[in-house]
Amino acid sequence: MTSTAAPSVLAGPPRALSAASFVSSFDRFAVSPMLVLIAADLGVPLAAAVAAASGYYLAYGLTQPLWGVLSDRFGRVRVMRAALAVAALAGLASALMPALGALVAARVVAGACFGAVIPTGLTYVGDTVPPDGRQRALADLMAATALGTAVATGLGGVLADFTDWRLVFTVPAACALACALALGRLQEPPRARMAGVGGHLLGVLRHRWALLVFALAFGEGAVLLGTLPYLATALQHDGVTAAVAGLATAAYGMGVWLLTRLVKRLTGRLPAPVLIAVGGAQVVAGHALVAAHVSLATVAVTAVLFGGGWSFMHSSLQTWATSVAPEARGTAVAFFAAALFVGSAAASWAAGPLAQDGRYGLLFGLAAAVAAPLVAVAALGRRRYGALDRA
Repeated sequence: MTSTAAPSVLAGPPRALSAASFVSSFDRFAVSPMLVLIAADLGVPLAAAVAAASGYYLAYGLTQPLWGVLSDRFGRVRVMRAALAVAALAGLASALMPALGALVAARVVAGACFGAVIPTGLTYVGDTVPPDGRQRALADLMAATALGTAVATGLGGVLADFTDWRLVFTVPAACALACALALGRLQEPPRARMAGVGGHLLGVLRHRWALLVFALAFGEGAVLLGTLPYLATALQHDGVTAAVAGLATAAYGMGVWLLTRLVKRLTGRLPAPVLIAVGGAQVVAGHALVAAHVSLATVAVTAVLFGGGWSFMHSSLQTWATSVAPEARGTAVAFFAAALFVGSAAASWAAGPLAQDGRYGLLFGLAAAVAAPLVAVAALGRRRYGALDRA
């Protein structure tokens, strides 16, 4: 172990950590209801403007292994504070960029840096909360993340519609700087010494269960996070304003925030495979609903169903990710997050042409077709892992 003083065992995430997760989530989702406005203001097609979101998601995902290794080497709190400081600068730069290429570059940097917060925060919880209370603590952290999502998709669209979309990027930038300062009060948890980066990474990748969890995270990112931004654009395609579309999709964040409370109550009463199946069924149902018809009502209901999928399925998968390689937890959780957001970026990019042509029924129908077998594999895999773990 390192010589860093260990913090006392926690029952839940510290407030500063929850605040940082809120800000990271706000920045990630605020762009969704603004894509049409950005495209119009910069004079580019919607399919091109989507790069401001997909580039962010790609950078967010691809940098996860780097943040994981750095947090295992230098500490969870130190990494989060440094990343938030740079993210603040990138957010301010995003508000000043005059052309799409420059905007995408600034968003890529912001995504890379904000990407350090949530997975490193999950690792901090894994380091400081006992296993029997870990999913409940992670649900609390997820609730803060969900609240950031709800505020971003709701307030982001309103601010962009009635003021300027550039203003929306300055809000999380200022908050990121405040969080970097607030996190300075947290103590570093103890962590295993790293013998070498190569061996450290290979140690994680040799776990076959870890590889399965990473593959499932990629699929979940594709069918949930990758399609989520298109709920707002589907409404805007039918003439709904960015403000109203953003408020409709804000139901996702509120759904997560409320349903994580239910997950906390059910954890321990229902096995993880059942929680995964319940969450996954909501994702499939949501996609099927908007594939059949896009309206304010169906989008709002789908957003809530997606929130339920995230609360039940994702919380179970990320708890699983904290246990598959405990000797390198930071790196394992980072790979999990990387797979999640690379899957999100890939799906967001692939769906761009369908959105440009207004073919939203096909877009969401394909997502439903992919989600169904993904959920089955996840539930069966978690059941098998639990059986082996008890043996």
